[in-house]
Amino acid sequence: MTEARAACGGSLPGPSLTARGRTQAARAADAVFRVGKDLWPDLPRAGALVASPTARTLETAAAVGRRIGQHVRPDERFTECDFGAWEGLTPAQIAADWPGERAAWAAGTDPAPGGESYAQVGERAWAGLRDVVAEGDPTVTTVVAAHLVVVRALVGRALEAPASSWRRVHVPPCALTVLRFGLGADGEPVLAEATAVGFPTDV
Repeated sequence: MTEARAACGGSLPGPSLTARGRTQAARAADAVFRVGKDLWPDLPRAGALVASPTARTLETAAAVGRRIGQHVRPDERFTECDFGAWEGLTPAQIAADWPGERAAWAAGTDPAPGGESYAQVGERAWAGLRDVVAEGDPTVTTVVAAHLVVVRALVGRALEAPASSWRRVHVPPCALTVLRFGLGADGEPVLAEATAVGFPTDV
């Protein structure tokens, strides 16, 4: 689905990783293991693990968990966008049957037919991130295994960018995005630094 650029949302368990996906997950796990050592040595070591409950993210998180010695805690707030009627379709197929609607969805606030908008994904994923930051141990890095639209939305929210710009965040498969947060007086995560966005591990 990733290679075809097909919509693969969070409303279904979804497919498992392919052989290439498993290799990418192993490389991502190796990179996570290096965080706080030779890769971003100023960060705490990875010591907690949260994942979207879809098959591919749980498998990716399991690879990370084996590398850092942590169990995976699923959190449905990090599932991929619900693509509704577009589930399983490529951009070309969507454009053919829903002319103009994919562009409106990518602009941030229009939902996919029967599904979610970027803004809606941002709301629920940010709620999950709020809990990760509030409940996390500041002496360790918490790893969240998520999806393309979710990562774009979280980066966009963290940078206080409008939803219309979130689609411009480049996130290759099994890339690492590193955000450092504190907590504001209102309990909201406050971005201290975007250390990396879409750092490729499949190289």
